[in-house]
Amino acid sequence: MNKVMIIMGSDSDWKVMQKAVAVLKEFGVDFEVHVSSAHRTPEKTVTLVENFDGACFIAGAGAAAHLAGVVAAHTTKPVIAVPLDSGALHGLDALYATVQMPSGVPVATMAIDGAKNAGLFAVQILALNDEKLASALKSYKMKMKDEVEAKDNKIQDLASEV
Repeated sequence: MNKVMIIMGSDSDWKVMQKAVAVLKEFGVDFEVHVSSAHRTPEKTVTLVENFDGACFIAGAGAAAHLAGVVAAHTTKPVIAVPLDSGALHGLDALYATVQMPSGVPVATMAIDGAKNAGLFAVQILALNDEKLASALKSYKMKMKDEVEAKDNKIQDLASEV
């Protein structure tokens, strides 16, 4: 059950969506990845969603960005959307389309091209019922804190030399 499906509308989305894969690998979370379009392969999308036995979905799409909404319409599992910068509006169209889901069809929406955070959010969902993942997340956050403190110390040293 501790498995995540990453689904994207096009193979061109891989450049961004692979960041979610990297996070899931870092935390040892099982996943599967598919290209399936809400508009060009809607039957495939629905079949993937309905047959998935994992915990949650990460859906990346640009432009009209209906993929996360279609996924959410066919499951009761959490759906995390990644609006992608894929055109003249630089992802704002995808962000607006995704964040404005109708009442009753919730989708957690990350920032434009925010696949890394989508991966981390999926890990947080799974960590609710997995102490090992919860501990790994605590360590991850502590490492981030330590890195910021080291940067602050370096800047303090540089500032004192000016």
